[in-house]
Amino acid sequence: MKIFKMESSKHVILCTIFLSALTLFSCSTEEPSRPNILFIAADDLNTDIGCYGNNQVKTPNLDRLAKMGVRFDNAYAQQALCGPSRASIMSGLRPNTTGFVRLNDNLRKLKPDIITLGQFFQNKGYYSGRVGKIYHYGNPSEIGTDGHDDPLTWQERYNPVGIDKIHEDSIIRFPGGKTGIKGNLGISMSYWDPISDDSDHTDGMVTDRAIEMMKRNKEKPFFIAAGFFNPHCPYVAPKKYFDLYPLEEITMPDLDEAKRDLEDVPAMAVQRDTKNYPYYFDGITVDEARKCKQAYYASVSFVDAQVGKLLDALEENKLLENTIVMFWSDHGYFLGEKGLWYKRKNFERSVRVPLIIAGHGVSERNKIVNQPVELVDLYPTLVDLSGNQVPKELDGKSLLPFLKNLDYNWDKPAISQVHHATNAQGYTIRTKRWRYTEWNGGEAGYELYDHENDPDEIVNLANNPAYVSIEKKLRAELRPYTKYD
Repeated sequence: MKIFKMESSKHVILCTIFLSALTLFSCSTEEPSRPNILFIAADDLNTDIGCYGNNQVKTPNLDRLAKMGVRFDNAYAQQALCGPSRASIMSGLRPNTTGFVRLNDNLRKLKPDIITLGQFFQNKGYYSGRVGKIYHYGNPSEIGTDGHDDPLTWQERYNPVGIDKIHEDSIIRFPGGKTGIKGNLGISMSYWDPISDDSDHTDGMVTDRAIEMMKRNKEKPFFIAAGFFNPHCPYVAPKKYFDLYPLEEITMPDLDEAKRDLEDVPAMAVQRDTKNYPYYFDGITVDEARKCKQAYYASVSFVDAQVGKLLDALEENKLLENTIVMFWSDHGYFLGEKGLWYKRKNFERSVRVPLIIAGHGVSERNKIVNQPVELVDLYPTLVDLSGNQVPKELDGKSLLPFLKNLDYNWDKPAISQVHHATNAQGYTIRTKRWRYTEWNGGEAGYELYDHENDPDEIVNLANNPAYVSIEKKLRAELRPYTKYD
């Protein structure tokens, strides 16, 4: 073998440049670091939180997360019911696409070959783990079980059980207090405020396990889903969170005045509630409803504290910069507005949800998007934000452009639906200004609200001659999403 000696400094310089270029080329062809994903869910959480403008509700950690990224001011669930909403999020498909429209439908039976969000990232080499409620669970009846989970979505699942489940007999139920109604706590007005630590409760255990999952898997890309059961009823949280809300500062709308908001809506719009005023159960007093609202707010602050612990863990483990953090709720919630309680409505209060995205790939900071977006958009957003190709069969659209540039031109409306039965359905479309709703294709009535002038949806403009052209336009936009047979 011949060895050639570089005689001149010119040759040395050229060789150095060549080797440097070769090194640079080799580095540029390496696969980029794959971002982690922390997927945080709350149950039945409306937008009564600080960063959404409710100054009474104390949520410093969600406010902190919003300052780190982008808050979507008009994000909407596809169905204001846990099972269908969560299946839609995890599949990236609308309820009518999957056929999952009832609470206890089974996504895998309806779509055996579906690639869920967790499966997608498993296929990309991610660890996929869940703790708590992501798919539907009976709450609190199925706490500690896999509920209606999809096992193929995850490599690891954990179902903690806290004192909120273990000591259900301590929960005060209205009407009647400790000797009150028995039955399904998951559709009740009830609370408990034990002197306890966060980690004594199921949601505190969710946080602890999610942090352990992060630490254990921080050397590889992870998709970790932390699903909190609060603030779903029964409203149970440590007493220190109740103490944030003196009962005398909790106000309730006047019931008679609130109910007048519904005088001009179709009967089907409130068909599950009209026999149960006030506030869903007969016999509930205003003071008892006020106590439940206090408990709901306490549960929200409890969830907020858990979010803070998760963010702290990301920072302490130097994971925040390379982790996408997404916080969402499955649907909104009534707390006496319009004389209603709970969900399962096509009103703004029921279908609007908090949605915050921060962390890796989010260029914007402390910014707000006002265009309507949907929870069905979460799947394609995470895929896009992680540098992968969005599957063409998904019904949603990636929100990544908003995370880079708030002035992105977006003209997609938000579609939600209620499915009481095949012959009792309602669909609603939300644009930046308008909400249009129809029941049984219009045979059971219409609704039209101008959110520019009527954000609380008090005046139904449907069939008003001055708005016929707007109603016609929105009806045509909604039609491709409806299915009545």
